[in-house]
Amino acid sequence: MNLLPNLTLIIGGACSGKTKFAENLTLNNGSNNLYIATAEPFDLEMKSKIDSHQKSRALKKWKTIEAFHNLAETLEGMKEVKFDTILIDCLTMWLTNKFLKNEDLPQEFSRLVKSIREQKMKVVMVTNELGYGIVPDNKMAREFRNLNGQLNQQIAAESDLVIQVVAGLPCTLKGTLPKASNDY
Repeated sequence: MNLLPNLTLIIGGACSGKTKFAENLTLNNGSNNLYIATAEPFDLEMKSKIDSHQKSRALKKWKTIEAFHNLAETLEGMKEVKFDTILIDCLTMWLTNKFLKNEDLPQEFSRLVKSIREQKMKVVMVTNELGYGIVPDNKMAREFRNLNGQLNQQIAAESDLVIQVVAGLPCTLKGTLPKASNDY
């Protein structure tokens, strides 16, 4: 099918419908898709959310890889594998994992952007927009929000298609949303 451009970024707030939209968009692009999950279960609520996502993916027969910290390395290792599309969910969770380990984030961003840019398969990436909320009351939270914004800007600059999802509705920010026989 290959309805999608090479790089697509789906951005939205928490519970905006961005993951569901990205999954449907990816599934409409072909049936041999890879789901790269980045959320690490730090507590029971997150474990429950991850379990729910895993069950949903199993019904749709996704091939799934978990890449909590090694997202760039995982993408670099895809050179010999062929999928219709790779879905990464989500860049903000990957950033959380890296941030909590005090890694060199500018270097990690560069490596991730390079590995995405060099990918031969279609890539759909999900990320959170954190800049619409209240200014955080502490330095660490403000630093994380700013880093997430920087990462989103770098990924959006590389992307052919950028879609913001608000209340489950797609708003195209860059490029053209492909038409498909199914609703997203």
